[in-house]
Amino acid sequence: MTAPDPDGLLAEQLLRLTRRVHRIQKRHLEHRDLGITPAQSRLLRTLAHYGSPPRMADLAERLEVVPRAVTTLVDGLESAGKVRRVPDPANRRVIRIELTDDGRAALRELHGARHCAAEEILAPLTDEQRVVLGGLLDTLVDGPDMERGRRTA
Repeated sequence: MTAPDPDGLLAEQLLRLTRRVHRIQKRHLEHRDLGITPAQSRLLRTLAHYGSPPRMADLAERLEVVPRAVTTLVDGLESAGKVRRVPDPANRRVIRIELTDDGRAALRELHGARHCAAEEILAPLTDEQRVVLGGLLDTLVDGPDMERGRRTA
């Protein structure tokens, strides 16, 4: 009999939690009938973080996907009226992506769906446990390089 692998067990738990989060978010999105996939919602949320409309390449880099994947997502969101392609004022050959009013409204709905999903997932935890979990997740998401950088900064 092999000894239990605690790191493997933790990795499996994180994967299971991620799948659960996605399932719950998808259910909340379906209830709001936005007609947006989880990948499209991620692109919309990413767009909202830019001060000015980003290039497709910027979105691909931020989302850590190939540019073709961004093109497919933007095509779907553009046909749904959530985003539009606009020429870069400094270089007309460059296309930038901006949110439409419908896209901003969809983002508000997405925020509500994410909030409901988070409440459902975190319901068993106390406020103190949520703070601890948040700190642990920050450490895992940022990785050891960010932790070292924070300590020396």
